[in-house]
Amino acid sequence: MNILMVCLGNICRSPLAEGILAAKAAAAGLDWTVDSAGTSAYHLGDAPDPRSVAIARQRGLDISQQTARQFRVADFDQFDFIFAMDASNQRDILRLARTDVDRTKVQAILPYVGHPDLQNVPDPYWDDNGFAFVYDLLDSACAILLEKLPTKQ
Repeated sequence: MNILMVCLGNICRSPLAEGILAAKAAAAGLDWTVDSAGTSAYHLGDAPDPRSVAIARQRGLDISQQTARQFRVADFDQFDFIFAMDASNQRDILRLARTDVDRTKVQAILPYVGHPDLQNVPDPYWDDNGFAFVYDLLDSACAILLEKLPTKQ
């Protein structure tokens, strides 16, 4: 199974989602590849935001070695599921879809897992205090994804 997490710059939300889901899949003994990307080219080649690295480290994950990259059309061929952190990024990804098969791979992460109050993972970039909330939200979402996604693709 190959899963891609996508946000705007690939330095805050999607690196956290990648790290969280990869750790959960490994702990469950699943041979999943989890990656992340951004819809923009703002931070190409950068490490995750230091605040994302810090909150992940506080929760027992090391995401410091991840590198930001931009979503590309070839990702539709490589990944079974593509989870957007918010509706804006989902629209940007879908604009690049070539086929209905491409489009079926793209979902917003929170509606997929049935979060009752939120439709979008908030971007913590402008709020130093938002990183813990986003981590907890993604941790819950990834736990549900682990239960709902097929274990083989």
